[in-house]
Formats: sequence, C-alpha cells, structure tokens
Amino acid sequence: MIPFSHTWPYETVRGDLYVSSCPFCGSEQVLLPIKPGELDDIRGGRKRRLVFPCCHSTVTIRDADRDYLLADQPMRDQRK
Repeated sequence: MIPFSHTWPYETVRGDLYVSSCPFCGSEQVLLPIKPGELDDIRGGRKRRLVFPCCHSTVTIRDADRDYLLADQPMRDQRK
C-alpha cells in the first residue's frame, strides 16, 4: 500500500490531464504529459516516469485511481 504522502490529485479536462498545482515548484494548472488512455496501463501495473514540465522534477507513477496519481516518492509536505 502506498502512503497518502505519495499521492497527488489530478483532473481530466477535454482529454488532457492536469494538476491544479505542481507538488515541487507550486506552478498552477500544469498540463501533464500523460494521456488518459495511459492511465489504464498504469492501473494494470505498468510504471510510468512523469517529468513535470514546469520544473522538470521527476517521479515514477506506480498506480492511479480516478482522483489521484500514486508515486514512488513523497509528493506532499511531510511537516504536517
């Protein structure tokens, strides 16, 4: 099980995936270089490297559900 700290919410808008803010640099409305069809492969067990276009930070997406991307490293502030 992946801890909640390793998740980040996303949205699908007109066939594109967005995050409301980048977990690394804070940029808003970031268009992700992943298409909704790729999420089925990710859900099926295929890992996907994701490079955020705003700051070039990289994570490996291990799984996804309808609301969250699940990564191999923390994407949330650990101080809370």
